[in-house]
Amino acid sequence: MNSYKDLIVWQKSIQLVKEVYKTTGSFPANEVYGLTSQIRRSAVSIPSNIAEGFARKNVGEYRQFLCVAFGSGAELETQLLISMELGYLKQEDYSQIQSLLTEVMKMLNTMLKNLRKG
Repeated sequence: MNSYKDLIVWQKSIQLVKEVYKTTGSFPANEVYGLTSQIRRSAVSIPSNIAEGFARKNVGEYRQFLCVAFGSGAELETQLLISMELGYLKQEDYSQIQSLLTEVMKMLNTMLKNLRKG
């Protein structure tokens, strides 16, 4: 593998970011600097940390950055649930994003398990 861009988990997380941006665009204006911003930062953090960890060329650092990406996924999951509870996010939008996020989280978890073995 030559680049983090070749990683399916990175590609899926970029797709996740695009969905998050599209969906949060309809959040109330008073949330622009609150929940909207926080959700977007959490989403962007996932592919960013995957890329940075890959670029470090050190397994220990790579694991650490994947752990940060995984943590950002958990943070995003919580923020999406809060958004739905507040009525900012429709059930169908939540389900679509959550499905993609679950897929990314599973991939990250598998990568972390494999890196611990090696």
